[in-house]
Amino acid sequence: MNHFDVVVIGGGQAGLGIGYYLRAAHRKFMIFERGRVGESWRTQRWDSFAVNTPNRLNGLPGDPYEGDKPDGFYLRDELVEYFEDYAAKFELPVMEGITVTGVDATGDGFRVTFEDAAGAVDSVTATNVVVASGAMQVPKIPGIRRRFPESVLQLHASDYRSPGSLPPGPVVVVGSGQSGCQICQDLIHAGRDVYLCTSKVARVRRRYRQRDILEWLQDTGFQDVQVQELPDPAMQFAAQPQVSGLGRYGSTISLQSLAHEGTRLMGRLRDVEDGVLRTDDSLAEHIAFADGRSAEITRMIEDWISSNGVSAEPIEDDPNDEPASPEVAESGIMELDLTEAGVGSVVWCTGFTADFGWIHVPVTDENGRPIHKRGVSRVPGIYFLGFPWLHSRKSGIIQGIDEDARFIAEAVSTRV
Repeated sequence: MNHFDVVVIGGGQAGLGIGYYLRAAHRKFMIFERGRVGESWRTQRWDSFAVNTPNRLNGLPGDPYEGDKPDGFYLRDELVEYFEDYAAKFELPVMEGITVTGVDATGDGFRVTFEDAAGAVDSVTATNVVVASGAMQVPKIPGIRRRFPESVLQLHASDYRSPGSLPPGPVVVVGSGQSGCQICQDLIHAGRDVYLCTSKVARVRRRYRQRDILEWLQDTGFQDVQVQELPDPAMQFAAQPQVSGLGRYGSTISLQSLAHEGTRLMGRLRDVEDGVLRTDDSLAEHIAFADGRSAEITRMIEDWISSNGVSAEPIEDDPNDEPASPEVAESGIMELDLTEAGVGSVVWCTGFTADFGWIHVPVTDENGRPIHKRGVSRVPGIYFLGFPWLHSRKSGIIQGIDEDARFIAEAVSTRV
């Protein structure tokens, strides 16, 4: 009973997704999850968080969305409940509270060592191991954090829960990707004063011609673009575009919309000295980049509609997607005396790194990133699933799990 055809590490959407295909293929497998099913969604998202992809695109393998809001957006707890129900529905063998501490090669497979919630250490062997733990494992906070005054509370976006959980005073948010913009909005709507240190991030409209933008991006083939098709390979490391799932149909979110709501915009964080935060003068560039990227996406959709003779609804107004006037950047600031402004906290929306040091076989490069081709590592029997750009642009979101999980499950079958 201690040997499996496959051990899957991670009980989120990727682990559950491949579990469906392994169950259908009658494989002997186990899913190890360090916390509970969907743990990162439970513990790394704030209270008002809404998923950024519409419900119709969030169905896991064998379980398409059948609710009454296909163009709505799961809230955090609703998505977690869906994952729990999915695991139960398909009788997936998930062991919760199991932290994998080592994957080592054996003569004909791998030994997977783990520790349970009580601290007991044990191991099993497996012919194959699927790493479905995702890339959001270790919060990434730059070293400049050490230059902030001790009186200022600092926390990563994964630890932020609500405006009321922060100490009194204005809040500095660092990073203007999806999390940074959405947390700014959460704070502003609660009446908090917010300063946003921006970064170069694209933006998309939430809806276009009465459809969610992701439906258009799927239809046009944008979501199916593969890494080798990118004009610049570095594009695979770009932040996800600014957009929000809050509201009945979600909403467009932009630097100018945040400014109109009261957020004080700044450039990229450069230094903190004697309690004074300073940024560079890149704010105008960041605004222009987001505006330009949004316009580029809508032009691509229009070209596709025209070239394919598609009938589409009229273009609706979206004030949050209107290009920013020069005054938005001109009203930005580059210097903030943290003490004088009464800043009480900083929220770092600066992403994550992945830690694969527990995999004791050579499957990562010098930067610790998995070496693979469509999730198949260079070590036979080790696979990756649920990572951004694993195969295509949609690989890193729930929408892409079905296709990638099916492929990996088929690859596994050649070794079982």
